[in-house]
Amino acid sequence: MANFGGHAIPGSFFLLYGFWLVVKYVLQHSWRTSQPKGRRIMPPFFKKMAYIEGGLQIFASFVGIMVEQFVVDGPHAHLYNTETNSWVKLMNWQHGTMYLFFGISGIALVASTACKLVPAGVDRLTLSLALFVEGFLFYYHVHSRPPLDAHIHSLLLVAVFSGSASTMLEIFIKDNIILELFGACMFILQGSWFYQIGFVLYPLSGPEWDLKLHDNIMFITMCFCWHLAVALLLVACTSSVVWFTVKRFSGRGRDIEIGMRTTSSKESSQKALLEESDEE
Repeated sequence: MANFGGHAIPGSFFLLYGFWLVVKYVLQHSWRTSQPKGRRIMPPFFKKMAYIEGGLQIFASFVGIMVEQFVVDGPHAHLYNTETNSWVKLMNWQHGTMYLFFGISGIALVASTACKLVPAGVDRLTLSLALFVEGFLFYYHVHSRPPLDAHIHSLLLVAVFSGSASTMLEIFIKDNIILELFGACMFILQGSWFYQIGFVLYPLSGPEWDLKLHDNIMFITMCFCWHLAVALLLVACTSSVVWFTVKRFSGRGRDIEIGMRTTSSKESSQKALLEESDEE
């Protein structure tokens, strides 16, 4: 991650995952509200979405670990160098550990979807744990760094630990659309903030940031609030688009069904009139 691309790649994954969760949760909420009370058997479509989500988590985690380990200047699976008596690329090892727990979360999601013996909520528990591990590693990741560098990474912990807490609550408070969308919002906030970290520490153009200037720290703190506002707006807009799209198609389906019933009733009445005329 010691470059802009290293922050843009995980940022893109978190952004896509956040939007994916928004779409998934709104679809599930729309289905739940349209069903009679007591019916909780999810249709096969949602199982397919869970398989896709879990599979992508596993694949992305595996790719992340391999890249961190076997990049040109990576540790190549060496943790300790006995010749120099020093650790080998601990930053890469930390990133790989973070990806590992997201891979475990993907495995838990696939297993809980495929097997009824897996306790309900295991997928939420492992995702919450993965976020906690991410925040825990980042907390001890920025010591002895310049003030702005440490501060901009510490702000990321707000989104990470908030997402971990909300995901943990989903185990006990099930099917709460507000809680689910808040967790998705925290993923979007993470993704956009990874990009912000990349732009600050590794600017693509323009002057470099003064990492010791207090005014820059104040601006970055305010900028984080702007990112949060944009994330909330994106969740609201995406939810509205998905919701109105579902309602529109479901409305068309009801119109077609009503039309078919009307047509069939007309045909039945016409057939009855013909039979009466034949009898006469």
